[in-house]
Amino acid sequence: MDAATLTYDTLGFGEFEDFPETSEPVWILGKEFNALTEKEDILSDVTSRLWFTYRKNFPPIGGTGPTSDTGWGCMLRCGQMILGEALVCRHLGRDWRWETVLNIVRLALRKLTVLNIVRLALRKLTVFDSWSRLAVHVAMDNTVVMEEIKRLCMPWLDYGGAACAEPPGWMPKHNGCLEGACALAEEETALWKPLVLLIPLRLGLSDINKAYIETLKQCFQLPQSLGVIGGKPNSAHYFIGYVGEELIYLDPHTTQPAVEPCEDSQVPDDTYHCQHPPCRMHICEIDPSVAVVRTTEAEPLDPDLQWGEQVFDTLPILQVFLLEVCNFYHRYTSTVRDGI
Repeated sequence: MDAATLTYDTLGFGEFEDFPETSEPVWILGKEFNALTEKEDILSDVTSRLWFTYRKNFPPIGGTGPTSDTGWGCMLRCGQMILGEALVCRHLGRDWRWETVLNIVRLALRKLTVLNIVRLALRKLTVFDSWSRLAVHVAMDNTVVMEEIKRLCMPWLDYGGAACAEPPGWMPKHNGCLEGACALAEEETALWKPLVLLIPLRLGLSDINKAYIETLKQCFQLPQSLGVIGGKPNSAHYFIGYVGEELIYLDPHTTQPAVEPCEDSQVPDDTYHCQHPPCRMHICEIDPSVAVVRTTEAEPLDPDLQWGEQVFDTLPILQVFLLEVCNFYHRYTSTVRDGI
């Protein structure tokens, strides 16, 4: 196998430095660590995250297109890492540690190729494939619309709760049901589809506003956290935690050869895990445009608790932003709460 190619982005941040010995807590995707006594646990946790990087020598996109995404695919690779983390948490659990991940990587190779991610990126709203049992929603225009999310997570229900009834025409339909709903087994129709919620935010004008720093760090403390996509202009990173004033991230700016399954259909997965100390960047160095990502596995157990209130209360950054949580679009009804 060819040696991995390091780009200028990778060489510039000194990410191969050992993890600092500090008494400050280390937070990684909802888990707290002690850097003085749990350094090996920290490295094991980071290594267990799926690491998607630039690749070369894959089949030409579209038959005649590029065979490498070096220089332009970093945001797509960060999206793959987000979805990969959601799949691992969904099927293996947050505390899973990397030994063998053949099934997850095989599915990721099939479904999360650069070409498929590009196709998904062209869609504002998407119900993910039935094999993943995940729904993906992007909160556009600084608004989280509860009814949109309920339609994604319970696609077999209409406004009144009837299964497979035809809803208003603005949602995709197939044979009278929401697209993808009829493919589900009958016993699954009472379930809430797990949700991956992406919330694009701007934390300042040209630089991050220091008033938002602590709130952004709190997002990594949530058990539901899937991290943050951000970085610098033309250079995206997947931020998974923080220590002190530094963010911990996985860097996609390494070019590795494309991986093909072996004859026995197994996938050599060592290049899908970052096996050196994690990268770090001072929080003030990041571009103010970020996307906070969280997951929601189930409906609230308390029937008196509005789902929108749950999302709002468990995502502290919403409480300091001009971001709105509402039941329906404005033309239908009033908002749940304004995060002003």
